[in-house]
Amino acid sequence: MKIKRKIEIAVISDVHLGTYGCHAKHLLTYLNSIEPKKLVLNGDIIDIWQFSKRYFPKSHLKVIKKIMDMASEGVDVIYITGNHDEMLRKFSNTTIGNISIVDKFVLELNGKKAWFFHGDVFDVSIQNAKWLAKLGGYGYDLLTLLNRIVNWYLEKRGKERYSLSKKIKNGVKSAIKYINDYEEVISDLAIENGYDYVVCGHIHQPKMEYKENKHGKTMYLNSGDWVENFTALEYQFNRWKIYNYNKDKFAPFYVDEDIVNMEVKDLIAAITIVEQREKKCK
Repeated sequence: MKIKRKIEIAVISDVHLGTYGCHAKHLLTYLNSIEPKKLVLNGDIIDIWQFSKRYFPKSHLKVIKKIMDMASEGVDVIYITGNHDEMLRKFSNTTIGNISIVDKFVLELNGKKAWFFHGDVFDVSIQNAKWLAKLGGYGYDLLTLLNRIVNWYLEKRGKERYSLSKKIKNGVKSAIKYINDYEEVISDLAIENGYDYVVCGHIHQPKMEYKENKHGKTMYLNSGDWVENFTALEYQFNRWKIYNYNKDKFAPFYVDEDIVNMEVKDLIAAITIVEQREKKCK
Protein backbone atom coordinates (compact mmCIF):
# COMPACT_ATOMS: atom_id res chain seq x y z
CA MET A 1 0.00 0.00 0.00
CA LYS A 2 1.29 3.43 -0.95
CA ILE A 3 1.68 5.81 1.99
CA LYS A 4 1.08 9.42 1.03
CA ARG A 5 2.53 12.38 2.88
CA LYS A 6 -0.21 14.27 4.70
CA ILE A 7 0.24 18.03 4.48
CA GLU A 8 -2.02 20.95 5.28
CA ILE A 9 -1.39 22.99 2.11
CA ALA A 10 0.36 22.31 -1.19
CA VAL A 11 0.97 25.17 -3.64
CA ILE A 12 1.92 24.65 -7.28
CA SER A 13 2.12 27.19 -10.07
CA ASP A 14 3.34 27.71 -13.62
CA VAL A 15 2.63 24.19 -14.84
CA HIS A 16 1.83 25.35 -18.39
CA LEU A 17 -0.27 22.36 -19.44
CA GLY A 18 -0.58 22.30 -23.20
CA THR A 19 3.01 23.32 -23.92
CA TYR A 20 6.10 21.28 -24.79
CA GLY A 21 7.93 22.61 -21.74
CA CYS A 22 5.46 21.16 -19.23
CA HIS A 23 6.66 18.09 -17.29
CA ALA A 24 3.23 16.65 -16.51
CA LYS A 25 4.55 13.21 -15.50
CA HIS A 26 6.77 14.73 -12.83
CA LEU A 27 3.79 16.65 -11.49
CA LEU A 28 1.61 13.52 -11.47
CA THR A 29 4.29 11.73 -9.47
CA TYR A 30 4.26 14.57 -6.95
CA LEU A 31 0.46 14.79 -6.71
CA ASN A 32 0.26 11.04 -6.16
CA SER A 33 2.73 11.32 -3.27
CA ILE A 34 0.75 13.80 -1.16
CA GLU A 35 -2.55 14.06 0.66
CA PRO A 36 -3.19 17.77 1.22
CA LYS A 37 -6.16 19.42 2.88
CA LYS A 38 -5.82 22.32 0.46
CA LEU A 39 -4.29 22.37 -3.01
CA VAL A 40 -3.55 25.88 -4.24
CA LEU A 41 -3.08 26.18 -8.01
CA ASN A 42 -1.33 29.53 -8.15
CA GLY A 43 -1.75 30.50 -11.80
CA ASP A 44 -0.58 29.44 -15.27
CA ILE A 45 -1.74 25.87 -14.75
CA ILE A 46 -3.29 25.57 -18.22
CA ASP A 47 -1.44 27.66 -20.80
CA ILE A 48 -4.39 29.09 -22.71
CA TRP A 49 -2.10 31.57 -24.47
CA GLN A 50 -0.29 28.78 -26.29
CA PHE A 51 -3.09 26.21 -26.30
CA SER A 52 -3.26 24.07 -29.45
CA LYS A 53 -5.60 21.21 -30.28
CA ARG A 54 -2.61 19.51 -31.90
CA TYR A 55 -0.69 19.27 -28.64
CA PHE A 56 -2.36 18.21 -25.40
CA PRO A 57 -0.89 14.81 -24.45
CA LYS A 58 -2.64 12.25 -22.26
CA SER A 59 -0.26 13.00 -19.40
CA HIS A 60 -1.55 16.60 -19.41
CA LEU A 61 -5.15 15.40 -19.32
CA LYS A 62 -4.24 13.08 -16.46
CA VAL A 63 -3.04 16.05 -14.40
CA ILE A 64 -6.46 17.67 -14.83
CA LYS A 65 -8.22 14.42 -13.93
CA LYS A 66 -5.99 13.94 -10.89
CA ILE A 67 -6.81 17.42 -9.58
CA MET A 68 -10.54 16.82 -10.11
CA ASP A 69 -10.29 13.46 -8.36
CA MET A 70 -8.60 15.14 -5.40
CA ALA A 71 -11.44 17.68 -5.26
CA SER A 72 -14.07 14.93 -5.39
CA GLU A 73 -12.28 13.17 -2.50
CA GLY A 74 -12.59 16.24 -0.28
CA VAL A 75 -9.46 18.26 -1.04
CA ASP A 76 -10.16 22.00 -1.12
CA VAL A 77 -8.81 23.07 -4.55
CA ILE A 78 -8.24 26.81 -5.01
CA TYR A 79 -7.43 27.89 -8.57
CA ILE A 80 -5.81 31.33 -8.65
CA THR A 81 -5.82 32.82 -12.14
CA GLY A 82 -2.57 33.85 -13.82
CA ASN A 83 -1.67 35.64 -17.03
CA HIS A 84 -1.44 32.51 -19.20
CA ASP A 85 -4.86 31.38 -18.00
CA GLU A 86 -6.31 34.87 -17.63
CA MET A 87 -9.41 33.86 -19.62
CA LEU A 88 -10.56 32.16 -16.41
CA ARG A 89 -10.71 35.54 -14.69
CA LYS A 90 -14.21 36.01 -16.08
CA PHE A 91 -15.18 33.13 -13.76
CA SER A 92 -13.49 34.59 -10.67
CA ASN A 93 -15.29 33.93 -7.38
CA THR A 94 -16.99 30.86 -8.86
CA THR A 95 -17.20 27.67 -6.81
CA ILE A 96 -18.01 24.22 -8.20
CA GLY A 97 -17.99 21.54 -5.53
CA ASN A 98 -14.62 21.78 -3.80
CA ILE A 99 -13.03 23.82 -6.62
CA SER A 100 -12.90 27.62 -6.30
CA ILE A 101 -11.64 30.07 -8.94
CA VAL A 102 -10.24 33.34 -7.56
CA ASP A 103 -7.80 36.09 -8.49
CA LYS A 104 -6.32 36.25 -4.99
CA PHE A 105 -7.21 35.21 -1.47
CA VAL A 106 -6.09 35.36 2.18
CA LEU A 107 -5.75 32.48 4.63
CA GLU A 108 -5.18 32.59 8.38
CA LEU A 109 -2.55 30.05 9.41
CA ASN A 110 -2.00 29.59 13.12
CA GLY A 111 -2.81 33.23 13.81
CA LYS A 112 -0.80 34.54 10.87
CA LYS A 113 -2.15 35.93 7.60
CA ALA A 114 -1.02 34.53 4.23
CA TRP A 115 -1.71 36.49 1.03
CA PHE A 116 -1.92 34.37 -2.15
CA PHE A 117 -1.84 35.60 -5.77
CA HIS A 118 -0.07 34.70 -9.02
CA GLY A 119 1.97 37.89 -9.39
CA ASP A 120 1.67 38.83 -13.06
CA VAL A 121 0.20 42.23 -12.17
CA PHE A 122 3.68 43.22 -11.01
CA ASP A 123 5.38 42.11 -14.24
CA VAL A 124 6.65 44.91 -16.44
CA SER A 125 9.21 43.46 -18.79
CA ILE A 126 11.51 40.47 -18.82
CA GLN A 127 10.81 36.75 -19.42
CA ASN A 128 13.09 33.70 -19.15
CA ALA A 129 15.16 35.30 -16.38
CA LYS A 130 16.70 32.02 -15.28
CA TRP A 131 17.76 31.13 -18.81
CA LEU A 132 19.54 34.46 -19.11
CA ALA A 133 21.23 34.02 -15.76
CA LYS A 134 22.47 30.54 -16.64
CA LEU A 135 23.71 31.70 -20.01
CA GLY A 136 25.57 34.56 -18.38
CA GLY A 137 27.02 32.33 -15.67
CA TYR A 138 28.12 29.26 -17.59
CA GLY A 139 28.49 30.39 -21.16
CA TYR A 140 30.98 33.24 -20.82
CA ASP A 141 33.90 31.38 -22.45
CA LEU A 142 31.72 30.20 -25.31
CA LEU A 143 30.42 33.71 -25.79
CA THR A 144 33.98 35.07 -25.90
CA LEU A 145 34.91 32.59 -28.62
CA LEU A 146 31.73 33.34 -30.55
CA ASN A 147 32.35 37.06 -30.14
CA ARG A 148 35.78 36.71 -31.79
CA ILE A 149 34.21 35.06 -34.82
CA VAL A 150 31.47 37.68 -35.02
CA ASN A 151 33.96 40.54 -34.73
CA TRP A 152 36.26 38.97 -37.38
CA TYR A 153 33.29 38.91 -39.73
CA LEU A 154 32.27 42.47 -38.85
CA GLU A 155 35.83 43.78 -39.40
CA LYS A 156 35.97 42.06 -42.78
CA ARG A 157 32.78 43.91 -43.68
CA GLY A 158 34.22 47.19 -42.40
CA LYS A 159 31.71 47.41 -39.57
CA GLU A 160 32.09 48.28 -35.90
CA ARG A 161 33.03 45.57 -33.41
CA TYR A 162 30.26 44.22 -31.18
CA SER A 163 30.46 42.87 -27.63
CA LEU A 164 28.12 39.90 -27.20
CA SER A 165 29.27 39.26 -23.65
CA LYS A 166 28.52 42.84 -22.65
CA LYS A 167 25.08 42.60 -24.20
CA ILE A 168 24.34 39.32 -22.41
CA LYS A 169 25.71 40.56 -19.09
CA ASN A 170 23.54 43.66 -19.36
CA GLY A 171 20.62 41.34 -20.03
CA VAL A 172 21.48 39.23 -16.99
CA LYS A 173 21.80 42.33 -14.83
CA SER A 174 18.40 43.47 -16.06
CA ALA A 175 16.92 40.05 -15.33
CA ILE A 176 18.36 39.95 -11.82
CA LYS A 177 17.21 43.52 -11.20
CA TYR A 178 13.72 42.58 -12.42
CA ILE A 179 13.51 39.61 -10.05
CA ASN A 180 14.78 41.66 -7.13
CA ASP A 181 12.36 44.48 -7.91
CA TYR A 182 9.49 42.00 -8.23
CA GLU A 183 10.26 40.46 -4.84
CA GLU A 184 10.74 43.83 -3.13
CA VAL A 185 7.52 45.38 -4.48
CA ILE A 186 5.46 42.35 -3.47
CA SER A 187 7.08 42.12 -0.05
CA ASP A 188 6.68 45.84 0.65
CA LEU A 189 2.97 45.62 -0.20
CA ALA A 190 2.57 42.58 2.05
CA ILE A 191 4.26 44.39 4.94
CA GLU A 192 2.15 47.50 4.31
CA ASN A 193 -1.03 45.41 4.49
CA GLY A 194 0.02 43.41 7.53
CA TYR A 195 0.49 40.01 5.88
CA ASP A 196 2.90 37.60 7.53
CA TYR A 197 3.32 35.53 4.36
CA VAL A 198 3.05 36.49 0.70
CA VAL A 199 2.74 33.51 -1.67
CA CYS A 200 3.13 33.94 -5.41
CA GLY A 201 4.51 32.38 -8.61
CA HIS A 202 4.90 33.77 -12.14
CA ILE A 203 8.67 34.30 -12.39
CA HIS A 204 9.57 30.56 -12.13
CA GLN A 205 11.99 31.28 -9.30
CA PRO A 206 11.30 29.13 -6.20
CA LYS A 207 12.20 31.01 -3.06
CA MET A 208 11.49 31.30 0.66
CA GLU A 209 13.00 34.30 2.36
CA TYR A 210 12.20 36.85 5.05
CA LYS A 211 11.93 40.38 3.66
CA GLU A 212 12.19 43.37 5.94
CA ASN A 213 11.88 47.14 5.71
CA LYS A 214 11.45 49.95 8.24
CA HIS A 215 7.76 49.14 8.59
CA GLY A 216 8.11 45.45 9.42
CA LYS A 217 8.80 42.08 7.85
CA THR A 218 7.13 39.28 5.90
CA MET A 219 8.06 35.91 4.49
CA TYR A 220 8.24 35.95 0.69
CA LEU A 221 7.33 32.58 -0.85
CA ASN A 222 7.45 31.63 -4.53
CA SER A 223 6.32 28.18 -5.66
CA GLY A 224 8.58 28.10 -8.74
CA ASP A 225 7.36 26.04 -11.70
CA TRP A 226 6.94 22.63 -13.37
CA VAL A 227 8.79 23.57 -16.55
CA GLU A 228 12.33 23.70 -15.26
CA ASN A 229 12.56 23.68 -11.45
CA PHE A 230 9.80 21.15 -10.56
CA THR A 231 9.02 22.76 -7.21
CA ALA A 232 6.08 23.32 -4.90
CA LEU A 233 5.42 24.98 -1.57
CA GLU A 234 4.20 22.91 1.36
CA TYR A 235 2.77 24.03 4.70
CA GLN A 236 2.69 21.61 7.62
CA PHE A 237 3.35 21.82 11.37
CA ASN A 238 3.06 25.63 11.22
CA ARG A 239 5.97 26.03 8.84
CA TRP A 240 6.63 26.39 5.12
CA LYS A 241 9.12 24.55 2.96
CA ILE A 242 10.02 24.34 -0.72
CA TYR A 243 9.54 20.86 -2.16
CA ASN A 244 12.01 20.06 -4.93
CA TYR A 245 11.06 17.08 -7.10
CA ASN A 246 14.67 16.28 -8.01
CA LYS A 247 15.84 16.27 -4.38
CA ASP A 248 12.83 15.38 -2.26
CA LYS A 249 11.36 12.28 -3.86
CA PHE A 250 10.79 10.03 -0.87
CA ALA A 251 9.11 7.22 -2.82
CA PRO A 252 8.40 6.47 -6.50
CA PHE A 253 4.73 7.49 -6.65
CA TYR A 254 3.78 7.38 -10.29
CA VAL A 255 0.54 7.66 -12.21
CA ASP A 256 -2.28 5.68 -10.59
CA GLU A 257 -2.41 2.20 -12.06
CA ASP A 258 -6.04 2.56 -13.11
CA ILE A 259 -5.22 5.46 -15.45
CA VAL A 260 -1.84 4.40 -16.82
CA ASN A 261 -3.37 2.82 -19.93
CA MET A 262 -6.39 5.07 -20.27
CA GLU A 263 -7.27 6.43 -23.67
CA VAL A 264 -8.13 10.13 -24.09
CA LYS A 265 -11.84 9.34 -24.52
CA ASP A 266 -11.80 7.40 -21.24
CA LEU A 267 -10.20 10.32 -19.45
CA ILE A 268 -12.78 12.76 -20.80
CA ALA A 269 -15.56 10.39 -19.70
CA ALA A 270 -14.02 10.13 -16.22
CA ILE A 271 -13.78 13.92 -15.93
CA THR A 272 -17.45 14.24 -16.96
CA ILE A 273 -18.45 11.77 -14.23
CA VAL A 274 -16.56 13.83 -11.62
CA GLU A 275 -18.34 16.99 -12.82
CA GLN A 276 -21.73 15.29 -12.53
CA ARG A 277 -20.86 14.01 -9.05
CA GLU A 278 -19.89 17.52 -7.92
CA LYS A 279 -23.14 19.00 -9.27
CA LYS A 280 -25.16 16.49 -7.21
CA CYS A 281 -23.23 17.51 -4.10
CA LYS A 282 -24.19 21.18 -4.48
